[in-house]
Amino acid sequence: MAKIIGIDLGTSNSAAAVMEAGKPVMIPAAEGQTAGGKAFPSYVAFTKEGQLLVGEPARRQAVTNPDGTIFEAKRKMGTAFKYNINGKEYTPEQISAFILQKIKRDAETFLGQPVSEAVITVPAYFDDSQRQATKNAGEIAGLKVARVINEPTAAAFAYGLDKSGAKDQKILVFDLGGGPLDVTIMSFVE
Repeated sequence: MAKIIGIDLGTSNSAAAVMEAGKPVMIPAAEGQTAGGKAFPSYVAFTKEGQLLVGEPARRQAVTNPDGTIFEAKRKMGTAFKYNINGKEYTPEQISAFILQKIKRDAETFLGQPVSEAVITVPAYFDDSQRQATKNAGEIAGLKVARVINEPTAAAFAYGLDKSGAKDQKILVFDLGGGPLDVTIMSFVE
């Protein structure tokens, strides 16, 4: 049976995981972790020769090729903004799709099987157009997006707080990312 991966499409860094025996297992990038311990820097670069770089190789281009390097595309999701690189225009969805394609490829290598479906997280404040743009990016990347969920909700699920068995509990989820800070109070009631 095909696995569904969970993807945190982040402002600075992205991450992906899959459920194995009821527990989330992080999916590593093909290049390994960055010096900061992150798997997938949310960077896309186009070299002057026309080569597309994604993740850590793209992040390394930021200083030597600033005009060809894009980061923080998540901040522009759901807008009409266009990146103009080497005479070609790219939408934030297309840039995010390059990152998602990289994650998909690395997940397939890690799992040893095709990945066709994903759940993608977004900040709790994302509006409908930003959520749809995120879903579109997943589809451009060749993923069926099963669901787009709020990042704090995904964090609570990852820790199993939805299955803890405690009745009528309130929890605080503090999600400090490279872009947004989400603080969410969740209530689990029976």
